[in-house]
Amino acid sequence: MIGALDISSSALVAQRTRMNVIAGNIANAFTTAQEDGTIRPYRRRVVTFAPGRAEDGGPGVRVEGVYTDPSDFKLRYDPGHPHAIKNGPLAGYVQYPNVNLTMEYVDAMEAARAYEANVAAMNVTKAMVRQAIQLFA
Repeated sequence: MIGALDISSSALVAQRTRMNVIAGNIANAFTTAQEDGTIRPYRRRVVTFAPGRAEDGGPGVRVEGVYTDPSDFKLRYDPGHPHAIKNGPLAGYVQYPNVNLTMEYVDAMEAARAYEANVAAMNVTKAMVRQAIQLFA
């Protein structure tokens, strides 16, 4: 039964990482420049999971990696923006991050539900352990 707790705890860590990445995506949804001042929009990040716990490879889930989404940036016409493209066929357009706020909110709700489901599984496992101890005592 302790293995069930390990599996659920690995899922909690994975979903927490996912939520942190989603929060970063939402926070940077309108960021049009990098920290060093380079005019390049924030690129959405995505978490991927893999089977096996990170510590020992046992049953569970782990974060395989955090990758950037290669999809195109959004273009919005705003010639007064300081980061607007100055010349060429896209003059006056601003490149915005490839973050879709609706999808980020949906992903956040899904991660929260998965987190809650794993907490519930842990609580059921703890109750089973408690009852087994009472039976043996």
